[in-house]
Amino acid sequence: MSSALLAIGRRRTTAERRRDRERDIIRATRELFDERGTIDAQIDDIAKRVGINKALIYRHFAGKEELFALTLVDYLGELDDRLAAAGNSRRTPLNRLKDLTEAFVDFCLEYPAFTDCAMSLLRRTGDELFGEITEPVMVKLGTAMAAPLDRIAQVLDAGQRTGVFDEVDTAYLANHLYTQTLGSLHMARVGLIVSGSWPGHPVVHHADVGTVRSTAITATLATAVGRKALTTKKTRSARAGETS
Repeated sequence: MSSALLAIGRRRTTAERRRDRERDIIRATRELFDERGTIDAQIDDIAKRVGINKALIYRHFAGKEELFALTLVDYLGELDDRLAAAGNSRRTPLNRLKDLTEAFVDFCLEYPAFTDCAMSLLRRTGDELFGEITEPVMVKLGTAMAAPLDRIAQVLDAGQRTGVFDEVDTAYLANHLYTQTLGSLHMARVGLIVSGSWPGHPVVHHADVGTVRSTAITATLATAVGRKALTTKKTRSARAGETS
């Protein structure tokens, strides 16, 4: 075998080892996220879990933010599988959206660290993200986000064609519903709600997870229907006025 072929073989072996190690690091990061949450998952702990020196992690990833972004990609891939299983195309658009939302909400409740990761990403501006994450990883992240968002957008489009959902740009609305649901589920993550019994005396209550779940699902359906609900209500009121 020529030296050129041997060199190619070595390069391939090195590339494979690099990909395997990256997968091991991402898997360990996700395990620690699920066990402890994102705040308590430190690079030192991730390195120990994989059995490598901390410095090796920075040879594979530009920084902690990039590693966390790729861990979010892993979560998003599993989320898309859940949505694919939940999206029965034979059901009405309203029921399909309800099924997708239930699957999304339950995924967030099962993996609170996913909500933390996704919310952390949403808090950053585009310039900040590109400053912390390399372009290839940004492409992976965008592709992973687009898959579940496209599933939601397709259902919204079907609902608009049948006149059930409001006429809003489906790509925008899918992103809005994604963000809205994450915000709702963050309430379950925090576990608290605040009210005021009288001025200057706030009261802190426990946030019931079941209530947060049902409200998040209802909010998604209500947002998708949007102005259609108002139009229907006005039409009913007008008809009632005509018959009275």
